[in-house]
Parts: sequence; C-alpha cells; structure tokens
Amino acid sequence: MKILSVFGTRPEAIKMAPVVHALARDPYFDAKVCVTAQHRQMLDQVLDMFAIRPDFDLDLMRADQSLEALTENVLHGMAGVFARWRPDMVLVHGDTTTTLGTALAAYYARLPIGHVEAGLRTGDKYAPWPEEMNRRLTGALADVHFAPTPQARDNLLHEGIMPESIHVTGNTVIDALLSMKQRLCQNDTLHMQMEKRFSFLDRDKALVLVTGHRRENFGDGIESICQAIAAVARRDDVQIVYPVHCNPHVQEPVRRLLAHLPHVFLLEPLDYPAFVYLLMRCALVLTDSGGIQEEAPALGKPVLVTRTSTERPEAVAAGTALLVGPDREHILYEVNRLLDDPTAYAHMTTIRSPYGDGKASRRIIKILRSFGDSYQKFYDSS
Repeated sequence: MKILSVFGTRPEAIKMAPVVHALARDPYFDAKVCVTAQHRQMLDQVLDMFAIRPDFDLDLMRADQSLEALTENVLHGMAGVFARWRPDMVLVHGDTTTTLGTALAAYYARLPIGHVEAGLRTGDKYAPWPEEMNRRLTGALADVHFAPTPQARDNLLHEGIMPESIHVTGNTVIDALLSMKQRLCQNDTLHMQMEKRFSFLDRDKALVLVTGHRRENFGDGIESICQAIAAVARRDDVQIVYPVHCNPHVQEPVRRLLAHLPHVFLLEPLDYPAFVYLLMRCALVLTDSGGIQEEAPALGKPVLVTRTSTERPEAVAAGTALLVGPDREHILYEVNRLLDDPTAYAHMTTIRSPYGDGKASRRIIKILRSFGDSYQKFYDSS
C-alpha cells in the first residue's frame, strides 16, 4: 500500500514522526514523505532530529506570505507531487494551511485522505484562526479519521461523519514525547549536553516555561501576556525561559517588553530534545500552543493556556490545564497561586493525562493495514 505523509510545520513533524517511522518499518507499506516547509528552519530541526529524509520538498516558506498565497502554493505544489507519484492514501495532520491545502489537492486528485489528530473543535471558526476551519474543512474531505480522544470522536459524529470511518487512537505526540523522555533519561551523553547547555538556570528557583505563537494573540494579546510575565519576573524565586517564535509579530513585543529583565531568558526556538528537557525540568507552562497542552500533562506539568477557548478541552476538564486567556491579571494570579499553594499545584500535577499511552502510531498502522486490505479487495473486484 502506497502512503504519502504530508506536513509542513515543526509541531506536525514531531507528531507525524512516530507514524513515519512505523510506516517505514512495515514492509506492507510503500511509504514516502512530502514536506511543504511552510516553516522552514523549525521544520528542518525536527527532520534532522528524527532522521526523516523527505522524498518531496515544496520549500514554500516566504517572508510575509499571506494565507491566500500559501494555500495556493500548497494546492499547486501537491498537484505536482501527485502527478509524479500517486499514493493509495494521503496522510495529513491537524489543522495547518498545509493540512487543508493538501487535503483539498488530494480530493481534487480523487485520492483517499487519512486525517491524523482529527476531530478537535472549539466551535468558534475564528478561535483559533485559521486552524479551526482548516481542521473542520479537512474533516469534511477525509475518508479515515484518527481521533486522539473520545471527545474528538464525538465531535466528528456530531458533524455527521460516518462512525465506521472514525478511530480513537490516542495522540501521536505522546509517542514522540515518551520516546524523547526515554532518550534523555537513558542517554548520559545527551543528558549531559542538556545540563551544560542550560547551566545558566538555577535549580533553587522555580522554572516557568513560556511559549506563544497564535495569530489571534497578535497585538494586544501578546502585549498583555508579556506584561504578566514581567510582573511574575519580579519574584526572586522564579526564572522564566521563553523560546521566542520566529514570527516578527511575536519577536518585536516580546523583546521590547522582556529582553531587559534579569529573571527572563529569551531563547531562539528550541530543538525537540532541548524543549522536552525544559518541559521535564519546569514547574509549570504558560502557553497558547495546542501541542503543549497535550505534552505537559503527560509529564505532570500544570498548563496555563493563554487563550479564551481550546480545542483540547480534555485537559481542562481533567484539571491539568486552565484557560487564563491573554489576560494580565488572570495570568499573574494563577501563576502565583500555583507557585505559592502546594495543594493547588498538587491537584494539577497528579491527574492522568487524557491524551494517550504512547501507542497511537501502532494503532494507526493497524487501521491503515485494514484499510489497505479493503482497498485492494475493492480494486481487484472492479
């Protein structure tokens, strides 16, 4: 069975890496990888780390590229790929412009589509923007839906998706996370490299790990978040590490408001081992990232989500994550509460993660095999 896995951003690459490697190990599949590289530098870090060599590279990243232009380029680029190599199924992931553009191109080419991390919803088409509609439209186009949780499955059923096409697998990011955690714990050389790299951190101070990149927070949202971080940084018992996203709408306010503060460390975007190392070491996470809402609970880390809604309500319902929005006072209150109240902190760190057991990629491969067998029977009888 010929499978083409397509992704274009760092988070997609991390989450698809376990699937890519599982496909490569199974002789049942003739598997290839295509990257759009809508995020070039950060994507390449992950490709190198997971030893993934793309068979097709569209290299679409351009400075200040509009969503319209990127979508058009993905459509044209993927049409060219399908003309060169026609798979039996196209795998896309999540909710990026690459996801939607590839799914639409595959639909135009009459190719079956498998959607990994299907069914995530906020119910608000502008939150997050454009991700919510990217995944909704991809869901309408997909033939097989790999839902990470029962809630995601229920979302798809509510939209009229056929039950037999939906499979609850867990989230592949937990596969990648637990694999990297194992490497960091068992590989003494890698562990010492990380210790040396972050030797500037003080183990006697609580580490707050911050990330942010969502478009809906550009402008006033990021300004407010940074003001909250600056207020937290006045504490002598805290240090803040913030790997700053490459987008200039993030870089400018973050560096203007935080670069001069003594307890704040602004870093370049991190490779995956370094990120997991800091995630293991931190006390809590402040983020608008979807993936980190899944990763942090798996390591027992509280997550304060700087958004007003989330497509990952499972963590909020379980009590491992809390929506604080891009609200200065709310962020400051909850960070201080977690740092100062051991009972509140323990409540958010002792709950089992709702996002899986690290075996999602195995389940996806099994489902793809079943689909391939059915596809072959249909092909043979036609």
